[in-house]
Amino acid sequence: MPRKYVILLVITLVLIVLDQWSKFAVVGSLTRQFDGKVTLGERLGAMYGEPPPLGPDGRHFASRKEPVEVINGYLRLRYEENPGAAWGMFRNLSPNVRGPLFHLVSIGAVILIGYYFTKLSGTDPKERWALFGLCLVLGGALGNYIDRVARGFVVDFIQAHWKDQAYWPSFNVADMAICVGVGLLILDAFVRKEEKPAEPAKA
Repeated sequence: MPRKYVILLVITLVLIVLDQWSKFAVVGSLTRQFDGKVTLGERLGAMYGEPPPLGPDGRHFASRKEPVEVINGYLRLRYEENPGAAWGMFRNLSPNVRGPLFHLVSIGAVILIGYYFTKLSGTDPKERWALFGLCLVLGGALGNYIDRVARGFVVDFIQAHWKDQAYWPSFNVADMAICVGVGLLILDAFVRKEEKPAEPAKA
């Protein structure tokens, strides 16, 4: 197997595992979804099975406790359910429209990433930003897509804020991977230049 595909496989799998593990831990710590569920199988079923109806707080998984402050005044862990795209976009669309739209966009993104990845040689050092950027975007996209397929919403839990006066929309590990990956692809667009064919020498 070519080296670039080994890198793609390793980074993608590590990101998916890290993303899903972090969401599993947050659901167990900050919601009541695992109450009464003793075995790992029961908890996985509660996490990835059909979610319960919306509760009084507007969430499928009832909150267990208040958000956990990580850096007081700046960063906290807060359980959120995002049925929309990044930063909650399109969350107010009808589920009958939103579901097929996100499936189409997610599958299209994976195909597009795969197409551009095949164009990389995997041996040119100038391609490193694109190589790792595409791997991060793919891993993040698949991490969030698993959530949408399993329960129709993405689990977000990291909330950056400025002393409760200004807030950045809640996000998760997959979102961070996508943002870093896109940043690397933008960097690649500036750093890597397409080699122009040499002009024939004039007689």
